[in-house]
Amino acid sequence: MKTSAELREQEKPPASPRATGPGRLGHARGRGPVALRGGAAGPGRVRTGELRERKMAPHGPGSLTTLVRWAAALLLALGVERALALPEICTQCPGSVQNLSKVALYCKTTRELMLRARCCLNQKGTILGLDLQNCSLEDPGPNFHQAHTTVIIDLQANPLKGDLANTFHGFTQLQTLILPQDVNCPGGINAWNTITSYIDNQICQGQKNLCNNTGDPEMCPENGSCVPDGPGLLQCVCADGFHGYKCMRQGSFSLLMFFGILGSTTLSISILLWGTQRRKAKTS
Repeated sequence: MKTSAELREQEKPPASPRATGPGRLGHARGRGPVALRGGAAGPGRVRTGELRERKMAPHGPGSLTTLVRWAAALLLALGVERALALPEICTQCPGSVQNLSKVALYCKTTRELMLRARCCLNQKGTILGLDLQNCSLEDPGPNFHQAHTTVIIDLQANPLKGDLANTFHGFTQLQTLILPQDVNCPGGINAWNTITSYIDNQICQGQKNLCNNTGDPEMCPENGSCVPDGPGLLQCVCADGFHGYKCMRQGSFSLLMFFGILGSTTLSISILLWGTQRRKAKTS
């Protein structure tokens, strides 16, 4: 049986949270704002992340088109850089073309030409002008044939030595050649329309076609024809279907027969040497 005091105690209303101790109240108060911040920040953070993802996401076909344009521009830049890679002859001598040189004047007065180092180039990178004046050259050098397409070459103020007659093989487009005063024009007066001597240089102007000037019809064989090969130079080229000495052999050169004979001869010599070495090994 419960006493009256116990019954009265049981009938009392439950204690309010304010009646709790200071420690519990402080804990509840501290926990409240944290809970509010967490509850309020949760959805906000998700929405901000969604917005960031939307901003960073590609915009469909537009972004793909931009990427393709960038790739095409990069490939074009690389292609232009390779196309304009200078030949070694253009950088053989340090410095660039002088503004008042004949090569510079030719390059500036001709459309779609540009000066690069010591060369005048067209849009395809072909050398049309070469200025190697005052480069202390005793000879044009091993890379000189890279300029066989030139129209104008300046070699003045160089201590050139030896005969330049065979230096210009294949320079069929050359029309102006400027040399030191003590160096003769290759081919002489027969190879040029005009040769003008000055105090410090000599200018060879207007290359002649020796095939038209020689009046010897028998200079080339019957099945060959004369072709210019540079100032003062020419060569005889066999007509189509002819080859060999004086273009007397008709038909194309038989590579199959040539390599067949070469292979059979090599095989026979190898077998002979192998048998001789084997006999020597047995006797020893």
